[in-house]
Amino acid sequence: MLEWLESTKLAVWIGESPSIWAHPTILTLHTIGMAVLVGASWVLDLRLLGVNRRVPLSAYSWVFPVVGVGLLVNVITGALLFIKNATKWGTAIPFLVKMVFIVASVATLVPLRSHMNRNDADNEASGNFSLLAIASILAWTGAITAGRLLAYLVP
Repeated sequence: MLEWLESTKLAVWIGESPSIWAHPTILTLHTIGMAVLVGASWVLDLRLLGVNRRVPLSAYSWVFPVVGVGLLVNVITGALLFIKNATKWGTAIPFLVKMVFIVASVATLVPLRSHMNRNDADNEASGNFSLLAIASILAWTGAITAGRLLAYLVP
């Protein structure tokens, strides 16, 4: 299946086209999506860790739609980048580690979002939410690092 993915016209176009709209644009959009996704997530994480306590947690409700847009951009561009290298990345440990970290990162947002949607979201976050914020920061750092390692460890 991985060989088939890599041999599709879209994958070949992404990998071999001299067009700026192929690999360079997809990689740029993936990087921008990651910056939006991880940046917005870290803003909330840092607030949960006590940075800028004067601002109520409810003021950070904008984070979730922004994270959603960044995640959507990265899922689409990530899939396009994957099909270009499906046979290499599909079994590469750094890629699999990256996917685990991404799932873990997104999973930390679910309880945070439900907490923010409650009426008492202006109250200070409990220690459990601080632990989720730390886990989120570490997981995003791991995902980014594993993604960069793909370029160096997977020929």
